[in-house]
Amino acid sequence: MKGRKDKKLMRKEAAADKIKAFLGAGSQFEGTLVFEDIVRMDGSFSGKITSKDTLIVGETAQIEADISVGTLILSGRFKGQITADVRVELRAPAQVEGSINAPSLVVEEGVSLNSTVSMGKPQPFTTEKITE
Repeated sequence: MKGRKDKKLMRKEAAADKIKAFLGAGSQFEGTLVFEDIVRMDGSFSGKITSKDTLIVGETAQIEADISVGTLILSGRFKGQITADVRVELRAPAQVEGSINAPSLVVEEGVSLNSTVSMGKPQPFTTEKITE
């Protein structure tokens, strides 16, 4: 049992070392954020977020934005559009309102989800008749 806890703690510490920017609880930001590596938000953000990497949204965060990232890990309050190239993880007590487009979606018990969800890579829409 202790070995598992030690490994879990080590993973958390390793992840914390990789975070390149942090918007702390009580902070407010409005605008466009473009980043590389891992960014964590625990404050309020309004605007647009773009990255090919990972965005972590903590429990105290309140985000109203259009998000386009590689991976999103969300535990806070969110309203807007989410597009992820890799994965979206919704962790309790997250509250999500809007739309989600991602090839992989994980929703923990206790999450409030009021969204449209589209999974898979978007395919171009055509009006041509299919012939066999």
